[in-house]
Amino acid sequence: MIYVAAFGILAACSLPHHLLPGLMPEPQPTAAPEPAWREIDAGLHWRELIPGGDELARLIVVRIDPARYRFRAIYRPGQPESLARWRTLEPEASLIINANFFDPNHQALGLVVSDGIASGVAYRDRGGAFVTRAGEPAIISHRFPSWRGLQDAEQAIQGFPLLVEGGAQAYFAAGNGERTRRTIIGMDRRGKVLVIVAPFLGLSLADLSAYLPETDLEIETAFNLDGGGSTLLALPGAAYYQPSLDRVPTVLAVYQRAND
Repeated sequence: MIYVAAFGILAACSLPHHLLPGLMPEPQPTAAPEPAWREIDAGLHWRELIPGGDELARLIVVRIDPARYRFRAIYRPGQPESLARWRTLEPEASLIINANFFDPNHQALGLVVSDGIASGVAYRDRGGAFVTRAGEPAIISHRFPSWRGLQDAEQAIQGFPLLVEGGAQAYFAAGNGERTRRTIIGMDRRGKVLVIVAPFLGLSLADLSAYLPETDLEIETAFNLDGGGSTLLALPGAAYYQPSLDRVPTVLAVYQRAND
């Protein structure tokens, strides 16, 4: 009897694992790797991030090489437009996102500079500005403002709060905070521009500020643009479009440089 039992065990060990549920451990599922960057064109890539595995917090991230792409702020005061209309107005744009907050009369809050023409009053105590000077992009933190960078800007948009500064969390708030759609702009340590959009429920600003520095995006600085019903993204090369719920008067458009 001892021999038969031993033989039975040895025979069982030679069977496939799925036939031995009581003897062999079930294989454990492994977490799916984060999707890698996908190239749309030279210097333009995109990917998705899912913070904490929460699909409703999904982030669309676009990385832009300023050596191959140029940026333009476009402002139509009192004349807000839908995603479809902005695409018609800017058919050559490789990317369009919404930009500044605005009031009920569709006047942009903060400063907008479009082709060297300034509109509005710059924030001096919160958030940040995305600017271009001589075609080169930069982000200016208003925690320690440098107004020279705004005075000679060719293009500029503003928003708040500052989310990442010096590669670290920059926004802290008590409580859980509101989860809503988000539009964010930043730059990484290599000088690439990052556009980040939360198209669904998103994260609270504090959670987003804590999450972004822990990703592999290598974000140096980032700040929040208008979100909620204003969040808008057109990324034609990836056939990805996120219409806004509200029409918006200000966008940032990105175009391939003529020599590319």
